Amino acid sequence: MKQIKLGTIGSGAIVQSILDGVQVTDGISLEAVYSRTEEKGRELAEKYGAGKAYTDLEAFLCDGEVDYIYVASPNNLHYEQVKAALLHGKNVICEKPMCPRKEQVDELIALADERGLVLVDATPTAFLPNLDIIKEKLPEVGRIRLVMSSYSQYSSRYDKLLAGEVTNVFSPDFAGGCLQDIGYYNVYLNVALFGKPEKAVYFPNICSTGVDTSGIAVFRYADFVSECAGAKDTWGENCVQIEGEKGYLYVEGGPNGLNSVRLCTKEGESSYDLQENPDRWFYEVQNMTKLLINEDYETIRRGLEITRDVIGIMEAMRKEAGIVFPGEA
Repeated sequence: MKQIKLGTIGSGAIVQSILDGVQVTDGISLEAVYSRTEEKGRELAEKYGAGKAYTDLEAFLCDGEVDYIYVASPNNLHYEQVKAALLHGKNVICEKPMCPRKEQVDELIALADERGLVLVDATPTAFLPNLDIIKEKLPEVGRIRLVMSSYSQYSSRYDKLLAGEVTNVFSPDFAGGCLQDIGYYNVYLNVALFGKPEKAVYFPNICSTGVDTSGIAVFRYADFVSECAGAKDTWGENCVQIEGEKGYLYVEGGPNGLNSVRLCTKEGESSYDLQENPDRWFYEVQNMTKLLINEDYETIRRGLEITRDVIGIMEAMRKEAGIVFPGEA
């Protein structure tokens, strides 16, 4: 079997969740880690059985035994690090959001194509089995009229913000804010299911740093309206409800988990759940690895087209709402 030899950039909780999945997935193994802090790098390498830990990014990218780089650094670093990896001849898996701006995504896709390399968007939602259930059952609700999505997750970093400490997630310097984190899942699910909306508007709650701590996005499609709420300063019941003239789909867990799917029509109710494992990153690693081993680059490319649209929508919405990152007009 073909073996993906992985190198990781970053040492946070998401990286460790991914590596938990790597440990139980055939066809992929951790070869090396990169961290700006030697102690964190060595600790991560030892925990997950990597033979090498780097603090020099150039040396890491020149490691001939690594063929895929997984990028899970702060948002503002994704573009430069993905580009550097591609220029060093590495295939890349990038955590969401791939970049703050659509032109950056376009450049990275073009660079990967030019060099014959694979670029993968690592949005977990794309790899969840219950997404296929939603797509399969969607026609049964009839003509769609309303879509409502809610994903709120109170952040401990919000407490720090209230105390005067600005962390990456609420800093414009790091391309932070709720829309870039929580809200991304709402936008992604809408685009994955329905394509690009005709119009998208974002109504944020903006904090003292100039980024959003929560907000509501409204999408106008040709025949229906979609409302998406996301928050890092509140918590609530996370769910998605897709309402049509013949019934509705109710998705527990919100747009990032898709924990279960319930179809309700005049004929009755049915429940579906293909995700026995509660760890969504497990499915991301399993299904992403399968695509790469089977060289299903067409599916990977379709995923990038969704990513391109998502980033374009998010960029336009946040700029119109007055959320601008350093270096942007």
